[in-house]
Amino acid sequence: MTKVPREKFVPAELRSSAYEDRPLPIGYGQTISQPFLVDFMTEQLRPKATDRVLEIGTGSGYQAAVLSELVAEVYSIEIVRPLAQRAEALLSELGYGNVHVKAGDGYHGWPEHAPFDAIIVTAAPDHVPAPLVEQLKEGGRMIIPVGESTAQDLYLLEKRGGQIKQTAVSPVRFVPLTREREEKPADQ
Repeated sequence: MTKVPREKFVPAELRSSAYEDRPLPIGYGQTISQPFLVDFMTEQLRPKATDRVLEIGTGSGYQAAVLSELVAEVYSIEIVRPLAQRAEALLSELGYGNVHVKAGDGYHGWPEHAPFDAIIVTAAPDHVPAPLVEQLKEGGRMIIPVGESTAQDLYLLEKRGGQIKQTAVSPVRFVPLTREREEKPADQ
């Protein structure tokens, strides 16, 4: 984490607070997680240099940058297009060439690059998305906050023998995982 300049991933007016151990707003109702939580969640994945990791919720790109120092490739999805574009540009500018960012609905993962050795979700759905479980490699680990906006738990999922072992790790509070809205025909 010391290699990643966190101040580059927060708005200019908050740079003096970049290293405080608290979440900070990054616009569009989103936040950059507190450094302790970024470290803790990364550690839960037990990343290896050969790993391919999927991140759901790019935000500012900070977590992806941290992961990129530890693994072979990071695939990161952000539903807020301006945040995805800003993160992609910043990560490129800072030389994180092993991070791939796309704007889209993270609930569905990134199937064309699956399976992943690890998956990290940095926004809270109300349940574990089945597509993410399917995209987790055998022997892989997923760290994900799950719950409503007022009560969430951080879960570690491990895929062994095709089965998922799910362990509650800690109570947390993340922004909710937002989804793309499906347009319905006017006559429905």
